[in-house]
Amino acid sequence: MPAPHRYRINLLTSEREFLEKLIAAHGTEQQIARRARIVLLANGECWSNQAIAEELKIHKADVSIWTRRWVECGHDPLAQRLRDRPRAGRPGTISADQWCQIFALACESPQEHGRPITHWSSRELAAEAIGQGIVESLSEGHLRKTLKKRRCNPIATVTG
Repeated sequence: MPAPHRYRINLLTSEREFLEKLIAAHGTEQQIARRARIVLLANGECWSNQAIAEELKIHKADVSIWTRRWVECGHDPLAQRLRDRPRAGRPGTISADQWCQIFALACESPQEHGRPITHWSSRELAAEAIGQGIVESLSEGHLRKTLKKRRCNPIATVTG
């Protein structure tokens, strides 16, 4: 007999159907589909958290997080129960539009902007974005990390 779940999930037919459709939809984000699979497998007492983790090749802690979230957020809309919660910390100050302008700038030659260099450094690119009024401030470290995360690498090998 499997170990009981700490957070018991007993899905209604409509909830089960919603999760199955979500998993089957081609446009569903993989992390959302994985969370839906966790909830479906945790339905009733059929699968232990360890068995679910092994089946989905994830950590047991992830199973615990999402079964707990499903139960604790039972009053929330179904899709909302599978979404990440807002993160703590200061919200971003650079809008998506501003990042697009910075990325576009990064794709241009520094010489087009009167800079006597052949490749942008993070310092030069941040200074140009500020100089053009795209943003009020931008640290070169934040810029470098953001470009790397987006796999955009217009910055010279030696940054600074």
